[in-house]
Amino acid sequence: MQSAERKVQSKTIRSQQQMRLRELLRVVAVSNRFWQSKWRAAGVDVANAELAQLPLTTKAELVADQQANPPYGSNLTFEVGAYSRFCQTSGTTGQPLRWLDTPESWQWMLGCWEQLFKMAGLRTDDRVAFPFSFGPFLGFWAAFEGAARLGRLCLPGGGMSSEARLKFIQENQATVVCCTPTYALRLAEVAADLAKRPGTPTASEMLKSVRMLIVAGEPGGSVPSIRQRIEESWQARVIDHWGMTEVGPLAGECVENPGGLNILETECIAEIIDSSSGQPFDLQDTTTPIRGELVITNLGRIGSPMIRYRTGDIVEFDPQPCPCGRPLMRLKGGILGRVDDMLTIRGNNVFPTAIEAILREFPEVIEFQFETVTRDTMPQLRIDVETTAGRSSSNSETEAFTQLAERIAAAIHDRLHFRPEIVAAPPLSLPRSELKSRRMRHQKGTP
Repeated sequence: MQSAERKVQSKTIRSQQQMRLRELLRVVAVSNRFWQSKWRAAGVDVANAELAQLPLTTKAELVADQQANPPYGSNLTFEVGAYSRFCQTSGTTGQPLRWLDTPESWQWMLGCWEQLFKMAGLRTDDRVAFPFSFGPFLGFWAAFEGAARLGRLCLPGGGMSSEARLKFIQENQATVVCCTPTYALRLAEVAADLAKRPGTPTASEMLKSVRMLIVAGEPGGSVPSIRQRIEESWQARVIDHWGMTEVGPLAGECVENPGGLNILETECIAEIIDSSSGQPFDLQDTTTPIRGELVITNLGRIGSPMIRYRTGDIVEFDPQPCPCGRPLMRLKGGILGRVDDMLTIRGNNVFPTAIEAILREFPEVIEFQFETVTRDTMPQLRIDVETTAGRSSSNSETEAFTQLAERIAAAIHDRLHFRPEIVAAPPLSLPRSELKSRRMRHQKGTP
């Protein structure tokens, strides 16, 4: 797309955003107690305010509101009888949030998924497998129903073991798999273990029908070492996706430009702010990448909207136009980390995604967890690593792990400027999950 045409389309999107924002604010200001109270406390005249004049919103506020107004909180624009869908956050970063949607809001989210699936290159003949338990987590239901609304054959993999899901994928000749990055690696690990049994197909034969994995729930889909590991294991393309229960499914990777996310600005207003000051960066005319915290205002979820919501996700605005031609905000490298996950190790600020990116470069690493520990009053990072090396107590296996641990520690030191403690974890001792994996344990002190 030529620059002039792109600018025209961008201007059209901005105009539509403002029209939908004014309508959203008009409706919400009349009947939504959460936003009425918030804006009143901030002294904001919503009828005449610009978006940047409205106060930012945090998850802590939502949790407190639901505790004060159980069970669903006061962010409801209509009476509870108008809502037909219930979802709940995974709770990996704190108290789970309950969320209600009206039929109209739910259809809006399925429309978002329709755009994201098209961006990912979903074909009319694709069979889409969803290998996870269908609990109250929004992403699974919305993605499944979004693909079904597009007329694709959808394969629900709830209530199955990983082994059964692999067989399910193989027998139904699924071509697309939707799951977390961690679970994509877990399924590949199980396939490799199954292939060791006599008379069992090889891992590549079990996975050969799959041409694409759409991954979400964790940052790994845009981390080069992690996506490379998944793509090599499955011999399939990885497409990253981003969304939250609070705001809906609002970003995805396009086929043409791997390693980043396009924000659905047709359905939301995205800002990037300085996490310390809360001030938004000017993204309109910059030619320089800008890193900060992603803030979202969704525009089609009127029943339970989010207005200037601090997602806690660290992103980098890419000023270069995307080769796919869509005039949308692009986030280079996807989600880079979370504000609340940042570690400080010997004066270095480090996000867990940076550590995982290095660990995934070592094919011997199967799973890991880490924590900060205090030794001689100094914080240090301890990483428990489950590997293919050192699985027995033999001298040769122990030596193999020692050498691997030194290589990992050296790689982290070279790039992140501190040396971690690498500890061997027994086989299958670290947790696997089909949902989000929480690899950072709580901080503790040691003598």
